[in-house]
This record gives sequence, C-alpha cells and structure tokens, in this order.
Amino acid sequence: MRHSTDARSLPFGTTGPPSGPLSRALPFAAHVLRGQAQVTFLPSAAAGGIFCVALFAAGWEYGLYGLAGTAVGTGTAWLLGAAHDRVSTGLEGFNACLTALCFAVFLGAGHLSTAALALAGCVVVTVVTAAAVNLLAVWDLPSLTLPYCLLASAMTIAAPGFERVWHHGDALAALTRAATGPTSLEPADLARAFFADFAQIFFMPQWYVGAVLLVGLFVASRRAGVVACLGSAVGIGSAWALGAPAAQIADGSMGYNSVLVALALCGVFLPVRGATLAYALVGAATATAVSSAMSALLAPSGGHTFTWPFVLTTLAFLAAAKSFARLRTTAPAPSVETAPEPVAPPAV
Repeated sequence: MRHSTDARSLPFGTTGPPSGPLSRALPFAAHVLRGQAQVTFLPSAAAGGIFCVALFAAGWEYGLYGLAGTAVGTGTAWLLGAAHDRVSTGLEGFNACLTALCFAVFLGAGHLSTAALALAGCVVVTVVTAAAVNLLAVWDLPSLTLPYCLLASAMTIAAPGFERVWHHGDALAALTRAATGPTSLEPADLARAFFADFAQIFFMPQWYVGAVLLVGLFVASRRAGVVACLGSAVGIGSAWALGAPAAQIADGSMGYNSVLVALALCGVFLPVRGATLAYALVGAATATAVSSAMSALLAPSGGHTFTWPFVLTTLAFLAAAKSFARLRTTAPAPSVETAPEPVAPPAV
C-alpha cells in the first residue's frame, strides 16, 4: 500500500517523506526493538523499548549488551539476505539479544574479550538460527530459543578452558546435591518471586526489572500479560508444591521458564481458548520439573539450564497438540518464535 505524501499529513516544516540515512535507520531501529520484544513473542517496538529501559535499569552495561546484541543479530541476518518478514518482525534479533546478555553475565560485562566474544556469538547464533528454523520446519515446529541455548551451553562449558576468556577463577562445573533450606514462602517472597520470574528471562534478578518488563507485556498485549501472569503463578505454585527451596523460588529461578511456556502455548502457536489455556498451564507446571532435571543434568559439565526447559517442554507439547482436535487451529500461526536462564553472575 502506498502512503500519501499530501503536505497536510506531514510534520511542520517538511516537504516530503524522509530520505537518506535517516530513512534507513528508523526502520532498522524498529526491527531491533521488535527483536528485544520477541524474547516474549511480541513483535512490538513499543514493548521492545520498555524492555530496553528495564535492562538499563538493571545496569547500563546490560542494557547496552542487550541492545547491541539484538542490533548485530538483526543486521547480520539482513546482510546475509534473510527473509524480510523475519527481519522486520524481530525474529532474527531475540536469540542474539539473549546471547549477548548471557556472555555479559557469565564472562563479565567489563572485559574487552567479553565484548568481542559477544559480537562473534551474535553473528554465529544468527547462522545457527537459520539452521534450526530449516531443520524444525520439517515437523512444522518453531526454533524458539534453541539456537541461543546451544551456543550458551557451549560457551559456559568451554570458557573456563581459555585464560583470556575466563576471569572468575574456578570453573562452574559442580556435582548436584539434594535441595536444602526452608520451603515456606512469606508474602514478600511471593511478591518478589512473581516479578523476578519476568526479570530472570533476561538474566536479571531484580524484582523491579521484572515489574517494568511486565508493563511492556501489557502495553503490547493484555492477553499476553494475563497469560504470562498465570504462567508465573503456576510456576511458583508448582515449585512450592514440589518442595523447592524458598530462596530459589523467590529469585525467579523456578518460574521464568513457566512464563515462556504459557505464552507459547496459549495465543502464539495455539489459539486462545479455554482448552489451550489449561493445556498451557499444564505445560508451565511441567517446565518447573524439567528445570530441576536440566540443572542436575548440565551442572557436572559446567552448563546451565538457560531456557532448555522452555524449549523442550514447548516443542513436546506442540508436537503432541497435532493429535488433539480441540487444541488445533487452521489459522496461520503468528510470525513469532522464541527465550534464557536465570543465574546470578559468577563471583568476580
């Protein structure tokens, strides 16, 4: 559709549509912001802008890594000739956003080596994304954050073997142990856990970061905001019912994957209806148990759960949904895919 260039529709003092570098920079900036929002399945530049504010509130370095990573991933995909609709809706940016943040958190944001590796990682994850999209398309399944998980796991396992990369002393590998500590939750723990579930999607532990992110969700879609809140509540409830330590629940470690699973299974890849909401919440509870399993599996090698529980649970539930008539839809799925693991940065 062609837009009118009638002078009455133009800002005061202009005589035509923008041209030159600015006309190319503004659309690219919108693509980058949508890439940040796509971490939670939202092709919304407004939500991406709010997410950016949340990351800068956690620390200027994290805001910068997240924004730069999304830009590098989006730009790489564009230069390589990726489909325009994937670039414009942010689908080529969210894995790079999470990759850059992961490197900043685990390797230390203040090191030049971290910045260089994050830059390279965002380029590589764009290639891995294309491979995952093409392979999973055979089964009509989305790639989600599988590319990011593959690269992040490889990085955390390999990094301690390189002195110019690893700046934290001992490696992260550790034997798993039985859960210890009190399991009762105080009202303050519940409130913190609810908001931290959203913050931990971007690796941030601060509850107020999660509150800003939740505002972004509601700005983009009230439906998504409500479903995300239900996913967080189910994640918290499931973790408490299973006897997870209160400290792990309160810091968001047990609930962020549940938020992502709920969003994916109700309104993104499956239609919004009562049956899919119930299905999504069962998936959210399942992701809580899978989180503990993945942590036990990966810890001895120095790896982390990241969003593996989200990816594995969502792919399994989407594959199964093809057999359930009440869950299927003939409408085309929205042009979204996606999200990471919560962890505190290694002690410096």
